[in-house]
Amino acid sequence: MNTYEAACSVIQKLKNKGHIAFFAGGWVRDFLMDHTSDDIDIATDANVETVQSIFEKTIPVGIQFGIVIVVEGKHHFEVATFRKDCGYEDGRRPIGIEKASPEEDASRRDFTINGMFYDPLTETLYDYTKGQEDIQNKAIRAIGNPHQRFIEDRLRMIRAARYACRFSFTIEPKTKEAIIAHANSLFPAVAIERVWQEFSKMSRFGKFDAFLLKLHKLHLLQTIFESLKDTSYEEIQKRLKPLQSFPENAPVLAKVLELFPNFSLDDKMELCSYLKLSNEDRTFLKYYEKVMSTYAKSGDSAHSVEPIDWAYLYADEKFSLCLKMAVAHLPKEERSDTLSNHENKKLSLENAIVRIQDKKPLVTSKHLMSEGIIPGQSMGKLLKEAERISINEKIDDPNDIILKLKKSPFWP
Repeated sequence: MNTYEAACSVIQKLKNKGHIAFFAGGWVRDFLMDHTSDDIDIATDANVETVQSIFEKTIPVGIQFGIVIVVEGKHHFEVATFRKDCGYEDGRRPIGIEKASPEEDASRRDFTINGMFYDPLTETLYDYTKGQEDIQNKAIRAIGNPHQRFIEDRLRMIRAARYACRFSFTIEPKTKEAIIAHANSLFPAVAIERVWQEFSKMSRFGKFDAFLLKLHKLHLLQTIFESLKDTSYEEIQKRLKPLQSFPENAPVLAKVLELFPNFSLDDKMELCSYLKLSNEDRTFLKYYEKVMSTYAKSGDSAHSVEPIDWAYLYADEKFSLCLKMAVAHLPKEERSDTLSNHENKKLSLENAIVRIQDKKPLVTSKHLMSEGIIPGQSMGKLLKEAERISINEKIDDPNDIILKLKKSPFWP
């Protein structure tokens, strides 16, 4: 049973008990636009307790908002009771809900294109918000009073930009005016983690540069990143140009960093803290920064980059991705040769790379102890120098490396 069939089964079971049940929101929008989607939400007139009694396995995720997860086979579906929201107090969540009709439920949703319902069993569309018309007109329009919609949930402002860029739609004038009017009230109502989730969602659909530029036009980018407050649209456009040549799987963080070309590593780490990013993102940032700085040095005759530096960078599985992002800043005619040069250089260092990945250096502490070197700081320096000699001078015999070590200033 695939996702669609499982969702139809949920609808059928609710109907068998005398309830109304529809597919709701994003899936309906994507269906009408011929976009495949397995993200199916269900709306019903059954209350949470009734839904829990009908289905063998449920997960209570938002009981206070009339929402429960129904597990059907291996599939999970969010099932929500048709509701009216009883006011908002924090710019994000309703303070209470009341049971409602499907039409009333549609009227409290964000945008017309997300306000439709679909009965998969009868193949009937229920469009109370003229969402189908706005899809045809390629318009993002808030349902009802746009000011009210954004006061209720300020994250909707960023979602409007995301939908507009994802579908190449236009935000209709009144909705756009309301976003600009409320842009500076995004915080503290919205947690920065939710903003980052919107960035991550947009990144999966491409056009991320267009998304950031749209946020700038709506005065949201400057609200999210205060340091961009006095940065012009043209300058943002210039900074984001390399994104057009970034690989599809480029991390969201790498894309956002293009907004801040003059940031130091410390500045970038502070940005990670502000965005509350994971340790994985921070680890990536440090490595990416190392690739970018090494790459910059390699083009500067005043700084030399040794083979060992490249070998350690090449040994990381993220190198290829980072290099593609680095060369995206070059003129098109130079990119192919740069990538080819690194492929050749990587091949020439293949043995060293394998040793680094396997953590099996040619000269070990045992070799040095047999030469009378006592474990400690001096041994550590010698081991590093041995590695440098073996890679830079392409020496594969530990004895030859030790002979070279004995002539170095590191040998006691």
